[in-house]
Amino acid sequence: MASQFEIKGVHDSLLITVGEGDWADLREILLTQIQEQSDFFQGASLSIDVGEHTLKAAELGSLRDKISENGVTLRAVLSKSAQTNETAKTLGLETHLAKPISERSGQAFDTSVDGDEAILVKRTLRSGNSIVFPGHVIIIGDVNPGAEIIAGGNIIVWGRLRGTAHAGASGDESAIVCALDLTPTQLRISEEISITPPQKGTPQPEVARLKDGEVIAEGWEFHK
Repeated sequence: MASQFEIKGVHDSLLITVGEGDWADLREILLTQIQEQSDFFQGASLSIDVGEHTLKAAELGSLRDKISENGVTLRAVLSKSAQTNETAKTLGLETHLAKPISERSGQAFDTSVDGDEAILVKRTLRSGNSIVFPGHVIIIGDVNPGAEIIAGGNIIVWGRLRGTAHAGASGDESAIVCALDLTPTQLRISEEISITPPQKGTPQPEVARLKDGEVIAEGWEFHK
């Protein structure tokens, strides 16, 4: 996304946080980004945090309709403006992010764990698509040749990884890359690069990691 926006995965949707600036300009930049990255956003449920921006019904309604034309659903509008919140409610939009079920059930769960942020992308990445994220990247779908993922943490692909993957981009040598079919054009962990040899036999789930300064791939074991 452009520098005016921050995007991350939250629960089952994408959250875009809008920065400061003229709303009309920000709106056009946002819509242009969605159009240019239609493969990435297609079918997504979107929440937008507009911060201090005060939006009238016509402005929010127009934004919702334009986003919908690109196959994206505007689910929620978050704002520090009381007027914007009331407008969003009038249009049937949520004004806060729903908590996970475990937090709403009333039953106490110890869910405190140390870890980094992650983004979940539920679609196939096609040639020309690029994801750059400081935490972990999880893809439910394929990563086609010509697509690129750069993650500060781990990369997990529940599908075929045939594009370029760079895990541990911030220097994390413990990062891993997992895929149900691990045949990337190029695979990189931290500063080490590996070119995948031609696939032999039936594809199987694999995990790639650094061992003794070399990128190696081995069976990705699933445990019940």
